[in-house]
Amino acid sequence: MNRKKIWLYDTTLRDGSQREGISLSLNDKLQIVRKLDEMGIPFIEGGWPGANPKDVQFFWRLKEEPLKQAQIVAFCSTRRPHQRAQDDPMLKAILAANTHWVTIFGKSWDLHVTEGLKTSLDENIAMIEDSISFLKSQGRQVIYDAEHWFDGYKNNPDYALATLQGAIASGAQWLVFCDTNGGTLPHEISQIVAEVVEKLDLDLNDPQGVQLGIHTHNDSGTAVANAIASVLEGATMVQGTINGYGERCGNANLCTLIPNLQLKLDYHCLEPAQLTQLTPNSRLISEIVNLAPDDHAPFVGRSAFAHKGGIHVSAVARNPLTYEHIVPEAIGNERRIVISDQSGLSNVLSKAQNFGIPLDKSDPKCREILQQLKTLEHEGYQFEAAEASFELLMLEALGKRHQLFTIKGFQVHSDITVAEQIPYTHALATIKLVVGEQELLEVAEGNGPVSALDCALRKALVKFYPQIANFHLTDYKVRILNSTAGTNAKTRVLVESTNGQQRWTTVGVSTNIIDASYQAVAEGLEYGINHLRQNSPMVVERS
Repeated sequence: MNRKKIWLYDTTLRDGSQREGISLSLNDKLQIVRKLDEMGIPFIEGGWPGANPKDVQFFWRLKEEPLKQAQIVAFCSTRRPHQRAQDDPMLKAILAANTHWVTIFGKSWDLHVTEGLKTSLDENIAMIEDSISFLKSQGRQVIYDAEHWFDGYKNNPDYALATLQGAIASGAQWLVFCDTNGGTLPHEISQIVAEVVEKLDLDLNDPQGVQLGIHTHNDSGTAVANAIASVLEGATMVQGTINGYGERCGNANLCTLIPNLQLKLDYHCLEPAQLTQLTPNSRLISEIVNLAPDDHAPFVGRSAFAHKGGIHVSAVARNPLTYEHIVPEAIGNERRIVISDQSGLSNVLSKAQNFGIPLDKSDPKCREILQQLKTLEHEGYQFEAAEASFELLMLEALGKRHQLFTIKGFQVHSDITVAEQIPYTHALATIKLVVGEQELLEVAEGNGPVSALDCALRKALVKFYPQIANFHLTDYKVRILNSTAGTNAKTRVLVESTNGQQRWTTVGVSTNIIDASYQAVAEGLEYGINHLRQNSPMVVERS
């Protein structure tokens, strides 16, 4: 069966980078565009040539090292009022970028024409027609983004349609309806798109004719639903960003849109092998833009196929369809069994299998582990976020935990000094431990007590376990568990460690924050060393 093709248009590098907190370097943009190219995205919007030196360099670099399959698209507005398109510096910069495809946006809403552009309605249509005609005369293929389309149509449908007719007459290949303010709801999208197709007498089944696209923002939380509604009415291009990045509340999230369109509605977006790159690329791009991945994101989140309740785990073990709407591997994700005080024996057995630890339901140790888990969780431990600590707990209960070192004690001193009216924190840690038959005393400095303690521990152990030199902490979280106890409150510390390839998380709990931190840091080192020494697969979160 020939499935209908949906053309994916990624605007992470332009619209996505307008999200508050994102600032992409040239190398960041090049790394992202190549990943999107490998994943099979057909259109990738690279930015606005001429708007800044970085975007100019980006397009030049892609001339020198072209993409494998994707069309890189330059983005720009229509010409300025009362100018000729061939004289407009913005359009000259577009031509200099030397892309085959160009996206031009113009005004659909009469309010923006009169209040924003401060020009006449007729001149705005002339700007659209002149800009597209000029680009076509220079051999470019044009995608016309109708900015504020839905607001414009609702306020003055005749004028909004006139802008589209001008774009069609000038040779635009695609008309893209933009919900720029993100305020339109799915039922309105469906109705308006259907009306426009009828009023403009568009034959969307003609591959040589004008095609429709959709560009939605998420201000009402409906960007993905709006894009799907438009596709169901005949749109064959969806514009969006990886992880839904974008200005204000973001853009339509391609990581949600693509699997919904392909796996639920049977449209063709990517090849199956390319679809499996969705989750790793989502997480990689979140690292590049320096934003934490959303663990609870649909499809690609770390928790999207996580099972915590004992009944759920037991059912999934028999048939994953009981609590999973798709096969997680189809989009490059994986099933996770979460350990917590809500766990049953099914959770423990599943985690043991995951860890490669032989454990049978009839083994009394199985219930012993479960009871210990529930007791520790009641005391404040949280193993669903610290699976490395739970593996160590399980190994200890089975008598298989290999103690690499024994702590004899430590002291931490922290001082605050003031120089030129600026306070500086300085910490010194002294640690005493035993490795094998050898007793060690080590001292190290740090910019805080936990940093100093971590440095002292590593300094002592690296002589015996050189691989520690490649370990470092990537996250440190502190949670006060019973805040009403004031300074006597119990504290939970989660420490995430990495060896540059894998990540693992350990936990410590104590009424003393330094003691809780030590527990988590020490277990993180023990876990990493043991797995590297055994050369066994680490049950960790992928980087």
